[in-house]
Amino acid sequence: MDSNKVVENIYLLVIVTLVSVLQNAFFAQKVERECKNHNTRTSAFERVSCANRNCMDAYPTFLAVMWCAGLCLSQAPAAFAGIIYLVVRQKYFVGYLGQTSQSTPGYLFGKRVITFLSLMCVIGIANYLLVRFYGSDYKEYVETITNAATALLLIP
Repeated sequence: MDSNKVVENIYLLVIVTLVSVLQNAFFAQKVERECKNHNTRTSAFERVSCANRNCMDAYPTFLAVMWCAGLCLSQAPAAFAGIIYLVVRQKYFVGYLGQTSQSTPGYLFGKRVITFLSLMCVIGIANYLLVRFYGSDYKEYVETITNAATALLLIP
């Protein structure tokens, strides 16, 4: 397979992954700055540290389902959902720095995006199995539905 064709099929996923790496660096910088500016026993440091840990705990799941959804079904909706997830994760992190109750909407919205990406994975794998064993390809129909459903992620 031509390398340009491979890159064409994954470049949006790569961009979202790189943006997520920059976001992780931003979170780490916040923890480091809080650690240097204050004693590590302060509540501000505890909140920043906990928010960073919580974001890092969900990060491998996010990457796995985003890449699986993008490769198995459709790159554009998966990348769009990935960008939405990063915005929500930023909202969660900043909300956690205030009062922890401010982070709840970000957490719940992030769960919704992860669920959407997981469903995309399952549908993409199911379509592959249908093609493989029954010769029925519904990918075009499923991609159309997925593209339309991605916009529903914007509804709070």
